Amino acid sequence: MAEGGLSPRVILRGVLLLASLAALAWLAEWMVEAGMLSEHWMDAQVVGHGWRGYATFLGVAALATALGLPRHVVAFLGGYVFGTAVGTAMALAATVLGCIACFAYVRAFGRSLVARHLPGRVKQFDELLGQHPFQMTMIVRLLPVGSNVLTNVLAGVSRVRPWPFVAGSTVGYLPQTLAFVLAGSGVAVDPAVQITLAAVLFVVSALLGIALYRRHRHGAALEADIDRALRGEQRSEKGAF
Repeated sequence: MAEGGLSPRVILRGVLLLASLAALAWLAEWMVEAGMLSEHWMDAQVVGHGWRGYATFLGVAALATALGLPRHVVAFLGGYVFGTAVGTAMALAATVLGCIACFAYVRAFGRSLVARHLPGRVKQFDELLGQHPFQMTMIVRLLPVGSNVLTNVLAGVSRVRPWPFVAGSTVGYLPQTLAFVLAGSGVAVDPAVQITLAAVLFVVSALLGIALYRRHRHGAALEADIDRALRGEQRSEKGAF
């Protein structure tokens, strides 16, 4: 190999990255066209199908969140299909699996690509998590603003260790997951009471996240972006958490 040339390993990783991105884009389009995240599809393919239905929901929902579907949609569908208790467990499991899948994919294939295009964002993420990845990840997940999938991507290219990130995500996901499961569930209670409980739980979890964030951010460079989002101000670039 000539000096300065690319090694076969680097070329192979680039080819695999491009092929996998194309496959993921096709898969996302196919899922949308098939209506796999609609109540009608869930009624036909999940409801009343026993363990196959559980596995179908878990696989589809995990893949959807890994590809960028808002986790609140998965929680709502979990409540619609399974009710409050089981729906919360299924939606939370699917969201965590999607988080792990996205994190692992980016760390394996896209680390250099994302770091090259978002170097400031990656640095800010490292500063934000700092020495307490579990606590800060939990707080980020509690916040009522931001992108779940972008957080997963930035974590994948950052120096954060996998399991504190996943554990913090799991705990932080829970309150809002329960809130949207309640909104979608078919439990035999007054719908007004159901929606009110969901709204109260969402607001409480969001306020808790904001309070914890402002207490523990320790001057991280990312705080200005999040603060603007929490105040409802417009941003000049895409990409919050």
